[in-house]
Amino acid sequence: MTDLSQNVIFITGATAGIGRACAEQFDRAGAKLVLAARRLELLQELAESLAGEPHLVQLDVRDRNQVEQAVTALPEEFAAIDVLVNNAGLGRGLDKLHEGNVDGWEEMIDTNIKGLLFVSRAILPGMVDRGRGQVINIGSIAGHEVYPGGNVYCATKHAVDALTKGMRIDLVDTPIRVATIDPGLVETDFSRVRFYGDENRASKVYKGYKPLTGTDIAEAAVWIAARPPHVQIAEMIVFPTAQASAAITHKTNK
Repeated sequence: MTDLSQNVIFITGATAGIGRACAEQFDRAGAKLVLAARRLELLQELAESLAGEPHLVQLDVRDRNQVEQAVTALPEEFAAIDVLVNNAGLGRGLDKLHEGNVDGWEEMIDTNIKGLLFVSRAILPGMVDRGRGQVINIGSIAGHEVYPGGNVYCATKHAVDALTKGMRIDLVDTPIRVATIDPGLVETDFSRVRFYGDENRASKVYKGYKPLTGTDIAEAAVWIAARPPHVQIAEMIVFPTAQASAAITHKTNK
């Protein structure tokens, strides 16, 4: 097991859900954090709750120039990134393709695919030069199965799966490790965002069974990062016990 204290962990989408939980769990492990998200006030609020002193980066991963400038401008103490957690992502809508919201499609593609690419392209060269590093992409079961209404979101997560495999191939002659964690249903702001703030519709997604929490996935990320350097966890699929596939869950009235 690798001691993560003093490792520099770069987390995108750090202010909510899985990203926030990753910040909390890596902080507990003693790591030095670079926390990136669009909303600076939420980053500051998160930072105040942590034991360490993270470096905060107000960042929209969809903006290539902003990503490149943010990585280049990191203070020396935080510049040598050991672990990249590509967490920033979202879903928009559950419409049939021919009825879909094109603006929502672009938001998913720009965040889930291009954002991951921009951040990875900015950070990976440094890892290769230093001869150490770990990339953990937060994917989804939607990257393995397509479910009704999932069309474009599932396509973006299939892309994350393909890019993860592509990174692993491209980096096989280096010590850099590449993993993906692909959760099933996790109770975060995901459904609220997917349904454009419709709290009632979002709450129904998680009724009738116990979903995963952001902390469940964050603990998996810390475990992956702490494996010995010769051990690469390529892919981890995590379901709540009451879920068997992307579209099959067991719900009760309790």
